[in-house]
Amino acid sequence: MTSYTCKSCGKISSEGGHLCDPTAAGEIYSCESCGLQAKKKKHLCKPQVAKFEFFCGGCGRGAVKEDDLCNPQPMK
Repeated sequence: MTSYTCKSCGKISSEGGHLCDPTAAGEIYSCESCGLQAKKKKHLCKPQVAKFEFFCGGCGRGAVKEDDLCNPQPMK
């Protein structure tokens, strides 16, 4: 979905007419966990982080599944 960002307040909308100073921003993504619209597909929010069961022993990245990490360690 194409989106627009307001230069003044930073809000995102799928329709430029709903913003005071619209600028084309490219695609927007809707978070499946919290519903927030974000410019980046890899948006993180509290509901997602709460589901993390593993972290990478090398870089510290969190994940729900072991397969998403190179050195998975269980969360304590």
